[in-house]
Amino acid sequence: MNLGRYRLLDAVLLACVFAAPLSASAASEKADKPNIVLVVMDNLGWGEVGAYGGGIIRGARTPRIDSLAEDGMKLLNFNVEAQCTPSRAAIMTGRYAVRTGNGSVPVGAGVYGLTQWEYTVAEMLSDAGYETAIFGKWHLGDSKGRYPTDQGFDEWYGIPNSSDEAFWPDSELYREGVHPQVKLEHVMESRRGSDPKELAVYNLEKRRAIDGEVTNKAVDYIRRKAKGEKPFFLFIPYTQTHMPVEPSPAFQGKTGNGRWADVLAQTDHYIGQLLDVIDEMGIRENTIFIFTADNGAEAMVPHQGFSGPWRGSYFTGLEGSLRVSFLVRWPGSIPERSVSNEIVHEMDLLPTFARFAKAKVPRDRVIDGVDQSDFLLGRQQKSNRESVIIYVGNDIYGVKWRNWKLVTRELDAGFGVPTKTYSIPVFYNLHVDPKEQFPMQEAEKNLWVRYPASQALMDHLATFQKEPAIKPGTPDPYRPPKQGKKKRRRR
Repeated sequence: MNLGRYRLLDAVLLACVFAAPLSASAASEKADKPNIVLVVMDNLGWGEVGAYGGGIIRGARTPRIDSLAEDGMKLLNFNVEAQCTPSRAAIMTGRYAVRTGNGSVPVGAGVYGLTQWEYTVAEMLSDAGYETAIFGKWHLGDSKGRYPTDQGFDEWYGIPNSSDEAFWPDSELYREGVHPQVKLEHVMESRRGSDPKELAVYNLEKRRAIDGEVTNKAVDYIRRKAKGEKPFFLFIPYTQTHMPVEPSPAFQGKTGNGRWADVLAQTDHYIGQLLDVIDEMGIRENTIFIFTADNGAEAMVPHQGFSGPWRGSYFTGLEGSLRVSFLVRWPGSIPERSVSNEIVHEMDLLPTFARFAKAKVPRDRVIDGVDQSDFLLGRQQKSNRESVIIYVGNDIYGVKWRNWKLVTRELDAGFGVPTKTYSIPVFYNLHVDPKEQFPMQEAEKNLWVRYPASQALMDHLATFQKEPAIKPGTPDPYRPPKQGKKKRRRR
């Protein structure tokens, strides 16, 4: 008899007995909290993908993205902020961007981004036991203390700012060293607790490759974390279709319909890779997968996007700026092939994720987002939101209430067109006038709309008496007036 062999077997069995309760507990917690994969495109118009009437009419089919509408829910009235930085601030904090000092894209020198006092969705989910990662564009700070891994993410690979900076390294007019604030953007990488590293200059060659790299990082992350004991939150803010819209070499010329169509086909392929690895790892039923965008259509020619039936591009208060695609899949939980025109805003993601993840929404600050979990799960037909305050930069342009818009000023396009200011607000009925072309149509019958719309605006403005907005460029450490609490920090 080999006593050594039996002693080893006893030791292994004993270890399994003691380990089993811990593993079962961890497995139970993980099953009780869904993984969340949030894909946010950059300047993707409402009408770009097939599920929203685009796809083939834009030169490339999008079957993998469209499958999300078949397997889950499609929102027709999902609203965002008018610019990149404000939109990302709203997603991260569940607050109007003006509250955080990020009402507009930063222009010129100086610090910008989220103060460390802000409490991000990544921090919230981290505190609820989630692993967190971001692969892609940040655009919420590019200085010490304001990178993604300072704001709740465990790891990051991507760019700190915007893709238009990819033009600079290859431009003969670029002047290096002309000013301390003028510097080339780099692809960066970091982990929580360490300073980000600059990996490569973000030039046009890297611009073509980065979304593929982001996808590879995300696929690897899903493989790693699917085997772990904790749920994960994976944020994938792709860099396309912000100009320059340039496909990778693998997709260059693939559609025969130009660069924009090639990038659309490329993006559909990348989404397919993400969906495939989720299925491969056996976590389909326990993973919420969302495809959306930060802003409406790109405006810069020849990279311009498509807003479908809506007028306008980003940097305006028009529906082509405010509405973007939103597809969400959670098999067995969110009803298949469900469609809604109810108003939802990207700020609602934070409290909704909190409900799904059994996380705690902070109570020491104004949270503008509302919990939409029952709405998404099909337990109620109505959204928990019926109004949105329309901001362009730091200025209020009006109020969206149900199918109506009360508008005080307008921009016809995102660049170079003077603001129209109305001495008396005008109204649009979006059911009758989706393109917002006929203000005050049948005004004498519908001026009653001013009461609920104005009330929504007054209620919103009153919140700034409770908590003043953070000024753009505010450095750390920031403490709100009449409050001294520092936000919770994990680790």
